[in-house]
Amino acid sequence: MRKQNSTFRTGFLSEAGSELENNDYFAFVELEKYACYVIADGLNDLPDADSAKLATQTIIMAFQEHPSIKKRALRSWLKAANQALMEADSINRLKASVTVVVTDYTNARYGYAGNTRLRLYRNGALTEQTFDTSLGTDILKELDFTEDALARHEERNNLYSYLGQGKGFCPRISGKIRLNNGDILTLYTRGVWENLDGGELDDVFLEAKDDPQESLDMVEDLLLSKQPVRLENYTFAAIFVDKVYLDPNRKRRIKRIILICVVVLVVLIVICVAFWFFKRQRKNRMEELGRRYTDMIEYIQDANFIRAGEECGEALALAEKLSLKEEIGDLTDYQKLIEAVNTAEDMFGNQDYQEAQSAYVTAKERSRYADRIADEYIDKKLGVITDYLSVFDYIQLGDTLMAQGEYDRAEEKYLQAKKLATGTYFEEGRKESMDALEDLYASRNEAEEEKRQEAQERAEIEAGAVQLAADGDKAFAEGDYSSADAYYAMALEKYEEMGDDVHAEMIRTKISSSGQKGQEAEEKKQQAEAYVEAAKAREAEGNRLEAKKQYLFAKNIYRELKMDDKVAEIDGLLEILETGMEQAEAGAVSGE
Repeated sequence: MRKQNSTFRTGFLSEAGSELENNDYFAFVELEKYACYVIADGLNDLPDADSAKLATQTIIMAFQEHPSIKKRALRSWLKAANQALMEADSINRLKASVTVVVTDYTNARYGYAGNTRLRLYRNGALTEQTFDTSLGTDILKELDFTEDALARHEERNNLYSYLGQGKGFCPRISGKIRLNNGDILTLYTRGVWENLDGGELDDVFLEAKDDPQESLDMVEDLLLSKQPVRLENYTFAAIFVDKVYLDPNRKRRIKRIILICVVVLVVLIVICVAFWFFKRQRKNRMEELGRRYTDMIEYIQDANFIRAGEECGEALALAEKLSLKEEIGDLTDYQKLIEAVNTAEDMFGNQDYQEAQSAYVTAKERSRYADRIADEYIDKKLGVITDYLSVFDYIQLGDTLMAQGEYDRAEEKYLQAKKLATGTYFEEGRKESMDALEDLYASRNEAEEEKRQEAQERAEIEAGAVQLAADGDKAFAEGDYSSADAYYAMALEKYEEMGDDVHAEMIRTKISSSGQKGQEAEEKKQQAEAYVEAAKAREAEGNRLEAKKQYLFAKNIYRELKMDDKVAEIDGLLEILETGMEQAEAGAVSGE
């Protein structure tokens, strides 16, 4: 019912001018709901070039297939016309300028490419017009010249957008224009605007009557009155909008639209409020995430890995809620690092230093993926553990040396352990090294006491051995070889008990010498006894002189053997013998 309840009157003129053929083309079609008006200007100079006609027909056919007033519809029709000219069976590529107007009898929209033009008049005044897609138009805009100056500019036909362009084709599409009763739409080609300026056209339609043809005749009269040397093809179309379509359901539709708009507005408000709350909550969560992330870093730098773990867990939960993949990956790496360090810290606190050392090495591997933030702390802890283990190594080495009785070297190791433990504030190691030193000093004092007692006992034994050896020497010197042997035997026993092989060997030599001397003395003693027996036998025979001689031999041996009792005994026997000899001599003298 749109077309029947609206009045659109269209008139046009199209002439070849001074050219042999007319390469302009105008066509329109008015359907029930939509109408389409197309004007085209062929840009080919060949007499058989139908670029304008092909372009117009292509657009009209595309419109009839899918009538619409939407921008994308106009753009698709113009692109279809551009493709049709590119694919046309012609020696030269076909080219054309075009302007399309489409209306739903209430509103209008236009699209164009090239230098065909449109002007919209309302109440005798110009309200809408197109501008050529040419280099000349751009130059005049930069120089702030009027549009009419373009008709004489040498770059007026240097187009950068036209049908048949191929790649880079980009038509211009207007917004939707609300039509009013009495509006006049005009479309015209190059042959008109090159010879008539905009003011002249405005004057024609300022006084336009109800008949489009009358206005067209006035335009043509003005054009021909110029008597140009060369008049290009010219085409001019005028569309008089006597009455636009008024929708009888418009008020109801407006109410429905208002209701829908209110509902949509309420929904949008709810959505916006929800979105605002969501964004606010997300912003708060992002701020909290940033704060917890910063706190985590600061706690790690302060070596407070317990609190760092708590902050990391909260930050990771927020990152998962916010679906921040990169932050989740980073926080996961930090969490693994913190867990590895806390595991090592527990082992260190339990004094399991060997396992703690391995755990800290593992934590350092984790630190590679967390910006190496804990490397300094881990290296410090590894250095401390190395010192702690060195303290235990020194103590163990000291224990080994002390067990071997090397107290001085053991003391040196214990002191090294104590110094290292004190320097690293290792109280446990310091206590163990102090205990080890106390045990060392106690053991050394005990060993020294035992050694002193052993030395005293040895000295006493040695003194006894020396005394016995001296007694033996004295007896030996006195010729009491049996006593000397007894003393020497007891001295030898003591020297052997002490392990003094040197003195023991000397005593053995003395024993051997004493034995030899004893044997010689025994032999001399037997010889002396033999002299005494011989002396007694001579005395019994009366041979007192021989007896005295034997007694003197025996006396000399006993004196050599230092047997004073025997010497005294022999002296007594000699005295008796000499007395008898004197009595015998005295009796002999008396007998004479």
